[in-house]
Amino acid sequence: MQQVVFEIESNVALTPLVYEMRLKGDTSEIKRPGQFVEVALDGLFLRRPISVCDFDEGHLTLVYKVVGKGTDLMASMTAGTRLNILTGLGNGFNTALSQRPLLVGGGVGVPPMYRLARQLIAEGKPVTVVLGFNRADELFYADRFEALGAKVIVATADGSLGVKGFVTDAIRESGVEYDYFYACGPLPMLKALSECTTTSGALSLEERMGCGFGICMGCSIQTANGAKRVCKEGPVFRKEEIIW
Repeated sequence: MQQVVFEIESNVALTPLVYEMRLKGDTSEIKRPGQFVEVALDGLFLRRPISVCDFDEGHLTLVYKVVGKGTDLMASMTAGTRLNILTGLGNGFNTALSQRPLLVGGGVGVPPMYRLARQLIAEGKPVTVVLGFNRADELFYADRFEALGAKVIVATADGSLGVKGFVTDAIRESGVEYDYFYACGPLPMLKALSECTTTSGALSLEERMGCGFGICMGCSIQTANGAKRVCKEGPVFRKEEIIW
């Protein structure tokens, strides 16, 4: 874990509620896709946890949805603004567990899938990405995944784009073959994936966090292996660990 001052390079809307923020600063403590950062915001006591969408040496990309005071404040920020950010948080995804991976992202669970897809493709693995949204105007990043070389399947709950239904419907209808899956999204989606998939997989969970690095115990959950902290032992857990 490292506390770093980043400078915003750009902060643009991808949809009416989803924004992409690109920053420059020290990313040396970010080691794996699926990790997250904690952003300090003026006037707010708790930092805001945001999943890492992408990172390179000296650059960080965060994609977030405006859902409250913190993210609303972030959406108003402009280039040149400096932010105090804790980096290198969480365990992240292990890319060594798959040879034919399936990546599943639902809504704001899509961003961490991007860096994961980028790394898996760099390792020479064929990647299929299933993206789930409520409707077509919520879609983002499908073109970015395609540009990486991933096969992209989109599902919308109202049928306005791609497969009508949920990500589980898209997986079933597409007949995609995979030996392991990685997923991030709402709990009902993760639960449905766990029940319908026959392989093992990794699930990135979302919980309300206080500190973000394991001290306050506020994000603890019960797993098959006892109590674990989403911010410290997670946010990524094996499918078999989760007690629904």
